[in-house]
Amino acid sequence: MAKSKAEKIADIELQMTQLENQRKKLLQQQKEQERTERKKRLCKRMGLFERLLPETVQLTDEQFKMFLEQTAAAESGRRLLDELTAQSTATGAAIHAGGTAQADPQPSPSPARTGPQSGTGADRAGGAEGAD
Repeated sequence: MAKSKAEKIADIELQMTQLENQRKKLLQQQKEQERTERKKRLCKRMGLFERLLPETVQLTDEQFKMFLEQTAAAESGRRLLDELTAQSTATGAAIHAGGTAQADPQPSPSPARTGPQSGTGADRAGGAEGAD
């Protein structure tokens, strides 16, 4: 027996509702995955940060914020960040263009450590002390 137009409309509306619910569920799963990835990234990076600079563990949140702001604003910090993001962008563009990236997916932390290690140690604290 053939369905009436009203029944066909009701079936289509039901399908639309089901598809909308599937869409909402997928969006919710995507957001949850993004939150999980962000949480993992933050924990991993801060663990590395504290391992490289264990002195920062004792800082208050305000002192830590000041340290990061001044370090990021320093000429050498900005230059290194620009270089690393340029490498990351170039690698990402090569992957999206169908090429294979030969570079490491995560840059080696050794360039960031060479500055303070080659200095007297005052380089590390110099930026924060000059702001007082």
